[in-house]
Amino acid sequence: MTSTTGTPRPSSLDPEIAARLKRSADGLLPAVAQQYDTGEVLMLGWMDDEALHRTLTTGRCTYWSRSRREYWVKGDTSGHFQWVKSVALDCDADTVLVKVDQVGAACHTGARTCFDEDVLLEDAADSAARASDQ
Repeated sequence: MTSTTGTPRPSSLDPEIAARLKRSADGLLPAVAQQYDTGEVLMLGWMDDEALHRTLTTGRCTYWSRSRREYWVKGDTSGHFQWVKSVALDCDADTVLVKVDQVGAACHTGARTCFDEDVLLEDAADSAARASDQ
């Protein structure tokens, strides 16, 4: 990850892991948070090398806030913690999957997940069954 001056922000991430990552132009990786025991997709955040390092070593999800341009640890202000159970890279090494035990809401709106409110398409059989019940 580079700072606004273009110099790399220091990171303690294992160099072997760092060498494998395929980051966006701004040095970030999308990080999908998923409830470890139910498979529920909770949210999408962004990580640079240092956020990934902190996530791997502290047991709590750390993200890079693109709007505030600072690190944030999920739960520090909200009390809605994400306790890390596992971390994996996808096959292209350009996305991180963090399986967590979510305490409270994952979404900043207070919803359990960031994907509950605006469903664009759902299983056609479920939709048809609901329509026939009405």
